[in-house]
Amino acid sequence: MFTILPIQGYIDQIDGFFCDGIHAGLKPNGNNDLGFIYTNEPCNVAAIFTENRFQAAPLKHFLSHKEEFKTNFVLINSKNANALTGKKGVEDINTLFSSLDFKEKLVNPLMSSTGVIGNRLPLEKLIAGANSFDLSAKSGENLSKAIMTTDAYPKTSLYEVKLEDGKSFKIGAVAKGAGMINPNLATMLCFICTDAAVPYSDMKEALNINKETTFNAISVDGDTSTNDTVMVLANGKSKAYDKDAFIEALRVVMHEMAMLMVADGEGAKKVAAFEVRNAATKEDAIKAAKALSNSLLVKTALFGEDPNFGRIASTIGASQIACDDEKLVISYNDIVVFDKGEICFDKETEEKASKVLKQNSYKIICDIGLGNCSFVAYGCDLGYKYVEINADYRS
Repeated sequence: MFTILPIQGYIDQIDGFFCDGIHAGLKPNGNNDLGFIYTNEPCNVAAIFTENRFQAAPLKHFLSHKEEFKTNFVLINSKNANALTGKKGVEDINTLFSSLDFKEKLVNPLMSSTGVIGNRLPLEKLIAGANSFDLSAKSGENLSKAIMTTDAYPKTSLYEVKLEDGKSFKIGAVAKGAGMINPNLATMLCFICTDAAVPYSDMKEALNINKETTFNAISVDGDTSTNDTVMVLANGKSKAYDKDAFIEALRVVMHEMAMLMVADGEGAKKVAAFEVRNAATKEDAIKAAKALSNSLLVKTALFGEDPNFGRIASTIGASQIACDDEKLVISYNDIVVFDKGEICFDKETEEKASKVLKQNSYKIICDIGLGNCSFVAYGCDLGYKYVEINADYRS
């Protein structure tokens, strides 16, 4: 048995982790744009990345290391993605690290970037900024702000996991993500830190187990970026570990970060869980749920608070899964609007369903009626603010 308890603070409260964020001159508004995570002792590190075929330079740099390498430093910048920069992009990362005054303290340093695609890194600003770091700093708040792009707010979490043997470990995360989010990771960076004594193989396994129901189950706009990264760093300082407890704690952290991203979907006001039940196969359940979370017609209906079940049914049919309108049941929370070929959408029912859509979060349930497989995907509404933000993104 184990207990997972939320606690106050940032990742700097985890034993052995240091972090900070500063303004290095990348953001013209003076906000933080460069941060770091540092540990005295090298960490086991595992990561999953975007499925976009054009992976950014920081991802290529990470993947150039042999599997099961360790690191003690991650440098993170916003405003510039260092993507589609070719070999020069990776060379710039190596040049940056070789120019740091504290390079002798670093073990396999890593970099992560987010921002505009198609520009080389401003090395002079980054080198000067990084050389001003105090590696003993503990400011998770500054770091959380440094990695933001179009985010309306920082995204952090922290938990303590108490084990049956009396030992405990902490796990927490800092993340960014609000737009270009699609169910194949998302335009997001997420750094999860823990003092659990977790082996690399278990960490990688836990990441892959949990990604499908968290970061791979969310959608803001159906786009997948070049830099998407989920990275787990484990320094083992607590000397505590239980595999089942770690897998569940990691799921809790990943799910919380994913939900924060959907809720912050560049102007989003609504978060919807699209639960597909009783599909013929697991693949069908996933396909239909993700189609609903991705549909622009569905998203704009959510924005307009319009419980148009026709858009829901049409999207399910267009997803090409096995389905039959005489077996399909559609509900907004517990309000049934379509029941196995029967339209329940009278004036009273529509008013009840409309009240559901006026809430900040709710569930749209689609019972396919052909099997026993289920999946939940998460999405948000899409409105005028999204267009405004992305029309001005480079400015």
